[in-house]
Amino acid sequence: MSLNVRPVFSALCRNRAGAILVALEIAIALAVMVNAAWIVAQRIEAIDMPAGIDVDDTFAIGFAALTSHSDLGSAQRDDLAYLRSLPGVLAATATSSVPLSHYGQGDSVSREPGPSAPSIDMRSMQVDEKTLATLGVRIVAGRNFTATDIQPASHTMFAPTPVVIITQSLARKLFPDGSAVGKPIYEGTDSPMTVVGVSSDFVPSVWGAPSYDALLYPQTAGNFGDYFCLVRTRPGRTAALLQLAERHLAASNPDRVIIAAQVLRYYQQRLDADNRNVAIFLTLVTALILSVTCLGIFGLTTFNVSTRTKQIGTLRAVGARKRDIVAHFLIENAIILAAGVVIGCTLALCVGYWLTDQYQLPRLDLHYLIVGVLGLAVIGQLAAWQPARRAASVPPSVATRTI
Repeated sequence: MSLNVRPVFSALCRNRAGAILVALEIAIALAVMVNAAWIVAQRIEAIDMPAGIDVDDTFAIGFAALTSHSDLGSAQRDDLAYLRSLPGVLAATATSSVPLSHYGQGDSVSREPGPSAPSIDMRSMQVDEKTLATLGVRIVAGRNFTATDIQPASHTMFAPTPVVIITQSLARKLFPDGSAVGKPIYEGTDSPMTVVGVSSDFVPSVWGAPSYDALLYPQTAGNFGDYFCLVRTRPGRTAALLQLAERHLAASNPDRVIIAAQVLRYYQQRLDADNRNVAIFLTLVTALILSVTCLGIFGLTTFNVSTRTKQIGTLRAVGARKRDIVAHFLIENAIILAAGVVIGCTLALCVGYWLTDQYQLPRLDLHYLIVGVLGLAVIGQLAAWQPARRAASVPPSVATRTI
């Protein structure tokens, strides 16, 4: 007996509601599985990503103004003078954010002026001429900031500054064909900012997946009503100096309060833990959705077999072999899978685009979509295999029992 798609499709149309629901279930499972796998891959990669800074010997203390009249400029100068005077401190700086933490800001930068120019997402920091030395980051091209480059805090948040430093990663994306030093870049305005230096890669503040793309402004921190002091110490002195500094600075100025005090290793460990938790959670959710989808396919095939017992017996009576019956239900399931995959591919790409737009994630790798389609097709057919084999075991005599 030969089988073709038309009679199989006709039989499937007799239970359209169930087939449509299972196809939609397959589509959702594919979209979730592909994007979840892509995010998990990014998170695992982030765990192995070098920080690019001295996380073991550096700590951060954050301060916030208690009133709108607090003089953060004077507070910064006094705090840095005290921190730099401590025995065992190698360098100290004031910034607007903390590397490897969620304390920070992000925006986008482009090679062309205007808000409509193609741009690259990045994290930004307000720094001074001591910041790179404090972090253990080196200049690989151009120069570092000097004291004369540092601008006062601006009430317009991250106002464009005449000169900036960018990381190697951002420089490669902005200027893939040449050096970035001396080139103008723009942050959504018509005011050019000249790149005077390119630093080695390091992870600035994070939001979503960690990235090396960072832009450094030579500007005094304090626009947001807070600032952070980063302090690099001699090896083995970090924890003790952090406790000493925290006790002194908590009582030294009544116009501001300490909002954070941690070593940078703490932020890296917390970031790694967050990435692991996200990877585990998405893996479990994907496994659950795939299990429910397989149960749906299994249930629909089982229902079709149980409601077509007499039809199956008739096919066996007129010469259909067991493998023909198995093939019938597998082809029927393949049609449902094909419909779900077509919808699921569209949905997966839309979700991937939304994640990229909202959370600055890398664009979905189409290899994940291809592997997801193939994997789901195999799993879906395996879910229908047992009910199809049960249908093949229906004897020809069933066709005559009710006559």
